[in-house]
Amino acid sequence: MFTKTALALGLCLIAAPVAQAQSAVSEGQKLAFDRSKGNCLTCHQIKSGDLPGSIGPKLENLKLRYDRNELVAILNDETKRNPQTAMPPFGRNRILTEQEINAIVDFLQTL
Repeated sequence: MFTKTALALGLCLIAAPVAQAQSAVSEGQKLAFDRSKGNCLTCHQIKSGDLPGSIGPKLENLKLRYDRNELVAILNDETKRNPQTAMPPFGRNRILTEQEINAIVDFLQTL
């Protein structure tokens, strides 16, 4: 039989990764909507985003269309895949850190 302490500890161990994932998604959304960082809304329509642009595609159902590595690569430097893109190379130009790109990808995969 488990003690209340052991049960509580077990629940905390289960809840911790969920809380971290939610935190990364929240941070990713903040970065994506931040006009001085990710600035995704300048070119893309995103659910719950204000004043979206129309240069890039609407960002929805991304988890079905791209795997995580593809999204990371697109944010790092889309010119490698598409030299004619208008998408800034956020990673190559050090606009976003690797951690920030990963947080934005966490958010994008929820759309």
